[in-house]
Amino acid sequence: MSNKRYPKLYAVYYAQDDPKKNTIIKLSKYNMINITKRLRYLPRKTIILDPFSDKILNANDKETIEQSGLAVIDCSWNKIDQVFNKKYRTGRRLPPLLAANGVNYGRWNKLTSVEALAAALIIIGNHKIAKDILSKFKWGLGFIDINYTSLRKYME
Repeated sequence: MSNKRYPKLYAVYYAQDDPKKNTIIKLSKYNMINITKRLRYLPRKTIILDPFSDKILNANDKETIEQSGLAVIDCSWNKIDQVFNKKYRTGRRLPPLLAANGVNYGRWNKLTSVEALAAALIIIGNHKIAKDILSKFKWGLGFIDINYTSLRKYME
């Protein structure tokens, strides 16, 4: 991931799930993501994926992401309301997407952190790194397959 064409990927990790099943922990073993335990350690203009944001991520966010990075807040879906209890200035939400992971397969917007990062990367035109990070999971590339209709316009 040292290639300068790729944006910096960050995860704010709250350790609320089983670390053996956590997608961010697995991704960190491949040195594909930077993990922090606090939001304040992120670069100032980093785009934060926030499922409750009023703003939808779009291709216009590409330059900001390439300069400052893209972050996901890795927390349990059971504690989502506690974690996202405020608005983030640089927060962006994704369009509606189906989960491909084994826990929430076929559920709308119940994505793992890796699925969310991959979707964001596809939206800004970084298909290769999206596929790279998804390929680390047996269900990963299935995420693109089940969301092809929604993601197709970003992949052309």
